[in-house]
Amino acid sequence: MIEIGSIPISEIRWRGSVRIIRSVFPPIDLFEDIADPADWPLIISAEQKTNPRLMETIGNLDLVPEKRRVAGPGASYLMAPFTHVSADRPSRFSDGTFGVLYAGNSFEVALFETIHHHGRFMARTNEPAGWTSQFREIVLEINADLHDLRSRNVKLVELLLPDDYGASQTLGTQLRATGSDGIVYPSIRYSGGECVGLFYPDGAANPIQGRHLDYHWNGTKIDLYRDATTGQVYRIV
Repeated sequence: MIEIGSIPISEIRWRGSVRIIRSVFPPIDLFEDIADPADWPLIISAEQKTNPRLMETIGNLDLVPEKRRVAGPGASYLMAPFTHVSADRPSRFSDGTFGVLYAGNSFEVALFETIHHHGRFMARTNEPAGWTSQFREIVLEINADLHDLRSRNVKLVELLLPDDYGASQTLGTQLRATGSDGIVYPSIRYSGGECVGLFYPDGAANPIQGRHLDYHWNGTKIDLYRDATTGQVYRIV
């Protein structure tokens, strides 16, 4: 068991951080157009009377404390990871009962992290080789004081296992319960890269949509990606 008090907290101020998400998720008008999050509950209550499917789009707003909600252009990219959660979709630092926004400190980090997880998904299907789901690159800023797992402390090794998230999910749950803003840690999929897992959307800012990307499944792994804007194809090595 890791003593939480022994984990240092570091000021993370990244410009040009990158998150890659599936393109099937459109922006949510409530987050983008209504400037004051304090107005959201009343608007939702009124809209539900004529649009009963509204909550499917917005998700569970109660999972984000009002003072930590963000609004304005691009806010969907920051809010959605926290309002759409499921125990069927756990992650490295969450058992699925709360959201985490993951991002890398470079495009390469985000790319390798996402192709790993998309490749594992494709391996569980019977899909033939070919180009698969479209993704979009989100460029954003990280501004948060985060619990730092980047040290070489041997006790942290079990928190960063490639495919066993048990210990790291326990840590994430404990840290969030104590009011932590999130975690910074070395990328497991891209050597030398770094990632953050934010527990609240206000730890990031100024999200801008970048490239649209396609991933190619060769039947065994993701071996290519394509910049949908230019049509240029790149091999993943």
